[in-house]
Amino acid sequence: MPKTDHYERDILAAYDAGQLKSIATKSELARIRSAARATAIKDKRVNIRLSSGDLNDIQVRALEEGIPYQTLIASVLHKYVTGRLQEHD
Repeated sequence: MPKTDHYERDILAAYDAGQLKSIATKSELARIRSAARATAIKDKRVNIRLSSGDLNDIQVRALEEGIPYQTLIASVLHKYVTGRLQEHD
């Protein structure tokens, strides 16, 4: 297990003590569940090359979303091919 710093140990202690409360809204939870369902069936493997910068940005965004970066990539691709990916200005 990786070493944890003081801040991380405080978070783990608060979690173990039951002091943390989810702030996710129902719509956020629904979106996350939908992404999980959309990417749950994985029967093919694909290898792609990305720039280091793009991969880093994807990993940061996935961390913000609380999901693995591979799941985020699969979700974005799924939304794209199903026409549900929308660009925001």
